[in-house]
Amino acid sequence: MIYIHIPFCKQKCSYCNFHFSTSLKLKEDMLSSIIKEFSLRHQELENKKIDSLYFGGGTPSILEAKEIGKIIDEANRYFEFNPDMELTLEANPDDLNASFLKEIKNIGINRLSIGTQSFFEDDLKLMNRAHTASEAESSIKRAQDFGLENISVDLIYGSPTSTMEQWKQNLAKIIELQVPHVSSYALTIESKTILDNWINQQKIKSPDEAFQNDAFFYMSEFLKENGFDHYEISNFGKPNFHSKHNSSYWEYKEYLGIGPSAHSYDGKNLRSWNVANNTKYIKSLSENQLPIEREELNENDRYNEMLMIGLRTQKGVDLMRFKNSFSSEMISAFENSIQQKIKDGILKIENNRLIIPEQHWFMADGIAADLFLV
Repeated sequence: MIYIHIPFCKQKCSYCNFHFSTSLKLKEDMLSSIIKEFSLRHQELENKKIDSLYFGGGTPSILEAKEIGKIIDEANRYFEFNPDMELTLEANPDDLNASFLKEIKNIGINRLSIGTQSFFEDDLKLMNRAHTASEAESSIKRAQDFGLENISVDLIYGSPTSTMEQWKQNLAKIIELQVPHVSSYALTIESKTILDNWINQQKIKSPDEAFQNDAFFYMSEFLKENGFDHYEISNFGKPNFHSKHNSSYWEYKEYLGIGPSAHSYDGKNLRSWNVANNTKYIKSLSENQLPIEREELNENDRYNEMLMIGLRTQKGVDLMRFKNSFSSEMISAFENSIQQKIKDGILKIENNRLIIPEQHWFMADGIAADLFLV
């Protein structure tokens, strides 16, 4: 699979610490550099048959459809697109006008990940989103009118401006709009973000973890009652609408990341990432150099990653694969470390898979970290 990072946004959301720029003055050079990177790195993916091409960011929908199409065409020069390939575009509601939707469908986009975040104006203002609550709803309906029914909506829960009743209404709106996939995250305060500054200045309160916990479990039960699979901690999909792209990450498959700050993985023990600086990225590629850093994962790293990623999913960790991947000493230590947690009901083994019972998913990262090797 391939991930393409488009590092531009209209404005900075108050919670965001991703790599992007609100200036488009380097857009043409950036697009040329992304295409150049394909020519220099396409050989890194052993599997030339692609199941997923994903435009993330930033805000990829800030590009014109023809610019997105040019990148797709370049990828298709080097890779074979499977007939049922998932071709996802992350988009903000305010970008999804009728002409843009028609154009992106014509170039092959068949899945939208819409950054809705909330259907309430107070939440959107706190997050400094560029769209309104009415645009959040109308953009989904408009996309469906153009036949783009494979839609994922992003929602954020637990903001200081939200109540449980509003959260319930947000989720009810998903059902009303017949959206088949939801990615939902607790509002977290990242260092050096606008929200972090506001909290330090006591302009707003910190998110309430107990409220977020309640919101998470309400969401899980409500969406499951309405036909969704809770297949990863933050992801819910109706049958046949699970994200192929994200599932590939969780199944530890190889992927190629193109664009500034994008990460790649060879499916074995090599991770790499591009520089998170637009100017340096463009300059390096203009000189036919890759602006890249690499890390060789040692056995401990791979062990910890496989646990962290697997335990976030409904399927859990495949114990056969896990035990075949590491030394007998490591597996012995692992088996000892899980015994008490199994007795306490924090972990369970089903069909030779190690799973965190769903009632403990909100604490999954901490549970996995307890099992790490250092």
